[in-house]
Amino acid sequence: MSGYKGVLVSDQWLHSQFTQVELRSLKSKFGSIKNQNGEVTFGDLPPLMVKLKAFCTTFSEEEIRRVLGESHGDMSNEIDFETFLRAYLNLQSHVTARSDGPKNSSFLKAATTTLLHTISESEKASYVRHINIYLGDDPFLKQFLPLDPATNDLFDLAKDGVLLCKLINVAVPGTIDERAINTKRVLNPWERNENHTLCLNSAKAIGCTVVNIGCQDLVEGRRHLVLGLISQIIKIQLLADLNLKKTPQLVELVEDNNDVEDLMGLAPEKVLLKWVNFHLKKGGYDKTVTNFSSDLKDAKAFAYLLNVLAPEHCNPSTLDTKDPTEKANMVLDHAEKMGCKRYLSPEDIVEGSSNLNLAFVAQIFHQRNGLSTDSRKISFAERMTDDAQTCRDERCFRLWINSLGISSYVNNVFEDVRNGWILLEVLDKVSPGLVNWKQASKPPIKMPFRKVENCNQVIRIGKQLKFSLVNVCGNDIVQGNKKLIVAFLGQLMRYHMLQLLKSLRSHSRNQGRDVTDAHILNWANMKVKCSGRTSQMESFKDKSLSNGLFFLALLSAVEPRVVNWNLVTKGESDDEKRLNATYIISVARKLGCSIFLLPEDIMEVNPKMILSLTASIMYWSMQQAIEDGESSPFPLNTPDASPAPSISGEDDTSSLGGEFSHLTMDDAASDTTVSSQFED
Repeated sequence: MSGYKGVLVSDQWLHSQFTQVELRSLKSKFGSIKNQNGEVTFGDLPPLMVKLKAFCTTFSEEEIRRVLGESHGDMSNEIDFETFLRAYLNLQSHVTARSDGPKNSSFLKAATTTLLHTISESEKASYVRHINIYLGDDPFLKQFLPLDPATNDLFDLAKDGVLLCKLINVAVPGTIDERAINTKRVLNPWERNENHTLCLNSAKAIGCTVVNIGCQDLVEGRRHLVLGLISQIIKIQLLADLNLKKTPQLVELVEDNNDVEDLMGLAPEKVLLKWVNFHLKKGGYDKTVTNFSSDLKDAKAFAYLLNVLAPEHCNPSTLDTKDPTEKANMVLDHAEKMGCKRYLSPEDIVEGSSNLNLAFVAQIFHQRNGLSTDSRKISFAERMTDDAQTCRDERCFRLWINSLGISSYVNNVFEDVRNGWILLEVLDKVSPGLVNWKQASKPPIKMPFRKVENCNQVIRIGKQLKFSLVNVCGNDIVQGNKKLIVAFLGQLMRYHMLQLLKSLRSHSRNQGRDVTDAHILNWANMKVKCSGRTSQMESFKDKSLSNGLFFLALLSAVEPRVVNWNLVTKGESDDEKRLNATYIISVARKLGCSIFLLPEDIMEVNPKMILSLTASIMYWSMQQAIEDGESSPFPLNTPDASPAPSISGEDDTSSLGGEFSHLTMDDAASDTTVSSQFED
């Protein structure tokens, strides 16, 4: 297995200003402007800098040249990579100055900033208490717990990756097969890197934003990044029940049954705010809470909320107390009597700590949500939720889209894609340049025909990419046709995977060839056969794959040390199949595969997900071969490679979408004023 190659910077302070993801990206860009002698001067930087996302909307090329000239003088001077990094930070400081100073960012959204490294000691202490409570009895971690909130023990313990992996399993049980975690007291660099790779890929698989966080950042214990990741994981745990599937009683928050779909499309934080205001209105509170910071600073809303939910613990003097800190302390006492653990201080409430206030409100919700047990309403809510397969599809596509790093965040695929904007963002990410942004409408979109225009452009681009979209129009997406949305996203996800594989073809002898389902299938069979094992798969629908043995053989073939065969079962019973399936997913993520399937997808042989898993392993293997300097890591043809069927049993180009081609849908709405030209 290839070792992790981080970008090293000799100046430790300078090194601390960037994540490894950023350093690798900037190193690549710096290398791209070297002249024939391998040199770069200050004068070479403005054309490069003006194209970078950090500066393109703030500076012109001439402005960048002026700033660099003022700071560094002679623009003909040769520079090295570290000087380039300092010039980058210098420009970043000017961006900050233009925007009236740095804006506070919430760790619960994403911890990716490199300009602000200050962390909240209150948040750190709160997360340490959370970890001590939920992981205190863990067989491996209990030797290191409890952690002292006043020290940096949290960041030291996080450096080997075990703590973060275990915390992910607390947030979403069963995400990581703990047999795949390296849990020795002292880990070597390989094992530590495997744990962090497993952690980051699993964090993505539960919905965390980890776009600018790399393994090396966790190994080095970057405090703001580690704390940001922990914050996101804990947030996911606390908000896990804020949906109709887990808590059907939430249907009481809407007066009209027609509004249930809107409720399903809300982010968990928004649902929590809606729940708070629902009870505040019942309690006679005359304001609407719109955030978890300034609107809660005086602790008055908390007092009203708790009086409604737990009147038996009500202290009549709480609302009469003038001092906000004293009132906040009485609120916390009230919550403790309800059974809520004290994770924050009165000062945190008064200071408006949005992260800690959100966590506190979520705790109150879990302890006592105060919602109706009306069986008729609950039955209606349960009917509104999707079947198991549709839920799995929605989860997979939601996590995949959020992992792409687009500006929008998806909370519910079927609701959030209906205006077409997110699908356009995904298409632009997967195949840059095809979206005509001049003819796209950005949310919020009030006019229905604008949504149809967006979705019509989505459909036309899909047809341009040769997706199977017979008799499909943009209005079908606007109307929320789930079967169609799943079909479209399935083809889009497949296209993205094949493009990733195709991007590596320049390192092979088959540079002119597209990558197809058949190539992936033949590659997998060849890998397993060459490793000396007899397992083979006939297609991505092969029912024999349900026992998991083929994929374990494939993972072992691409990296022999990654599979512990002592942990593998025969896969004969459902329980044995599940054990193998959970182990496969964790081992693949441990290698570095970004996958979003569930054990059920392997056990039931879901063709879309089987293809996704195989392609991800293939992509990782090809990357490793390239890094190791192998001349032909991508043999598209093998001596006995006969054409293999696609996952739908049809031609490669229509795979995944073929089964939906029979849909008879009105395509009249597809003829709109939106141009079919896809210029930039």
